Amino acid sequence: MIESKIRLRLSQADAHYGGNLVDGAKIMSLFGDAATEILIRHDGDEGLFVAYDMVEFLAPLYAGDFVEAVGRLEKVGNTSRKMIFEAYKVIEAGTDPARPYAARVLEQPLLVARASGTCVVPKGR
Repeated sequence: MIESKIRLRLSQADAHYGGNLVDGAKIMSLFGDAATEILIRHDGDEGLFVAYDMVEFLAPLYAGDFVEAVGRLEKVGNTSRKMIFEAYKVIEAGTDPARPYAARVLEQPLLVARASGTCVVPKGR
């Protein structure tokens, strides 16, 4: 099936809470972008997200972290498209005030969120 991957560095503008903590809405936005890419590749149409049936936030993300969001098309209906999503922290921003620009590549990407949901496209696509 079709897969979409988006990797980006979370910026200071993404930090929503004290301690540079990034809110879960940022991850949901990445999942939405992955879904849009999948729909365009599969149907030639951006479609619409109807609902998430499961969302789990498993670990925090902070400004400066690099995150990778992955979406996969799992099931194709008449007009519905069932998808699953995962987000991984792949680089962790440093927290040492003496070395504010330090960061480390994680040996294993850390699963920080997962979700599943349904999108729809116009009939006949």
